[in-house]
Amino acid sequence: MTPILHVRLKMDFQQILLEIQEEIKPFLKEGKVADYIPALSRVNPDQFAMSITLFDGTSYHIGCSEDKFSIQSISKVFTFTKAVNIYSKALYTRVGKEPSGNPFNSLVQLEYEHGKPRNPFINAGAIVITDTLISHYKNSKDAFDYILDFIRAISDDQTITYDQEVCDSEYEHGFRNLALANLMKSFNNIENDVHDVVKTYFKHCSIAMSTKELSRAMLFLANHGVDPISNHEFITVNQAKRVNALMLTCGHYDASGEFAFHVGLPAKSGVGGGIVAVVPKVMSIAVFSPRLNSWGNSLVGTKALEMFALKTGLSIF
Repeated sequence: MTPILHVRLKMDFQQILLEIQEEIKPFLKEGKVADYIPALSRVNPDQFAMSITLFDGTSYHIGCSEDKFSIQSISKVFTFTKAVNIYSKALYTRVGKEPSGNPFNSLVQLEYEHGKPRNPFINAGAIVITDTLISHYKNSKDAFDYILDFIRAISDDQTITYDQEVCDSEYEHGFRNLALANLMKSFNNIENDVHDVVKTYFKHCSIAMSTKELSRAMLFLANHGVDPISNHEFITVNQAKRVNALMLTCGHYDASGEFAFHVGLPAKSGVGGGIVAVVPKVMSIAVFSPRLNSWGNSLVGTKALEMFALKTGLSIF
């Protein structure tokens, strides 16, 4: 550990979080919730929570840090982690590793690029990843069970489950995601039944977690694939590097460059209002606030992480 990093880890993180909680208040009414998913449109839009977890298990929290919310696209980090662990480099024949520069549910780019999604964090890419897991585990039920078991293991919490109401709401209004899957099927990039794949995709997006649970869950990615508390290796060093690299370059859709510029940490957002981030070899972070900016990322969550990076000096740059 460098002397500078050692000094930074001696900072009063709880006080820093409390400062952020106070300074973030003027932004809490900005943005709008994801109303295209009816179940998400009914959440309290003024919620805010933030959690950090250090390698020794010490954690700090503010706001409604124990309240669960729909993790949505944050689940794509976990499914991609599972898929890259199973398929390694072969995975990239079906999904790319470049920023999209387009909205997360773009059909135009997918058509232009012959059904191969730019990366695993846009919707089309995550649907392909879900399809690869169904193929590996032989059916959608087992694939989802393994995804959920993996999330429970990295969170060290066997109570985590999914929200059936959110899942149903997404499927009832998931026309564009079904269109993406059908388009990829026409290019032979979906192996299983389209409805089965999309239902499983919505199911893992509907997993409900708190910032406290999410900050614990991301700890293995801050430590090169090894949970620093249990010492269990979930993925290899190289695989963890790949996941973190894609979070940095693609984790906030077409605002990924903005996020890297202002925050400078590998991170992944979800339209449920959550964002997870890692400070390599130091900590993991989770933040939640349901109102979204124009790119579909938590407006207050993004601001809070920018404040945290400025106040602590913790960044990969």
